[in-house]
Amino acid sequence: MKFFKKWRGQNEALPERASLVSILGNAIIAGIVISSLFLLTEKLGAILIMGTFAASSLIVFSYPDSPFAQPRNVIFAHLLGSTIGLSCLTFLGSEWWSAGLAVALTIVAMKTCRTVHPPATSNPLVVFLIKPHWSFLLFPTLVGAVAIIITALFVHNLRRTEAWPKYW
Repeated sequence: MKFFKKWRGQNEALPERASLVSILGNAIIAGIVISSLFLLTEKLGAILIMGTFAASSLIVFSYPDSPFAQPRNVIFAHLLGSTIGLSCLTFLGSEWWSAGLAVALTIVAMKTCRTVHPPATSNPLVVFLIKPHWSFLLFPTLVGAVAIIITALFVHNLRRTEAWPKYW
């Protein structure tokens, strides 16, 4: 019974709500980044977008001081997740267990390399669903992650008094 009582939580207060200006500003910036990646995908004929970038945009633009929002985490975690997904798909095949293994290995790699970025944990699943070529590492993985970070460098350093990022 004590175990189930833990489910009630610690009765802490909800986190403070951000200002409406901040919420709308972050949402608009994220929308512009995602729309731009879609537009470039259409114009260049190269895929520059994947669903995990929406979650990355939420973290990077709304929680810029989080370790999960730092450039090294965003870029390298996306690369790790896609690389591990492609490796497992290539060498182990499209099996139910190899998809789970790819996610588990991605978590191990992110934690070991100190580059945790939760949205990128889904990259192996994207790989298993669409079965892309190895060029997926460049388009959309690297190009899309870098586009988010370049935008964040401008946005955060124009809007804030303190420097962003906290570390590379």
